[in-house]
Amino acid sequence: MPKRILQGTVVSDKQAKTVIVRVERTFLHPLLRKTVRRSKKYHAHDEAGVKKIGDKVLIQECAPKSKLKRWEVVADQA
Repeated sequence: MPKRILQGTVVSDKQAKTVIVRVERTFLHPLLRKTVRRSKKYHAHDEAGVKKIGDKVLIQECAPKSKLKRWEVVADQA
């Protein structure tokens, strides 16, 4: 089964080797037919620790690295 890859924005880089990434998704409301935005935050492993707040990144599923980290940063999003 392939690993999921999500695109998001770094919202926190205060922890060592960890960044918090906000991923937004949009969908059409079933009744009102209006576009709705929802976001979710993921803790992602950043081994080099070079990502800063506001950076666009790609995160990929991985084996659990800690209690909250199930994702790792794979690349910058251009």
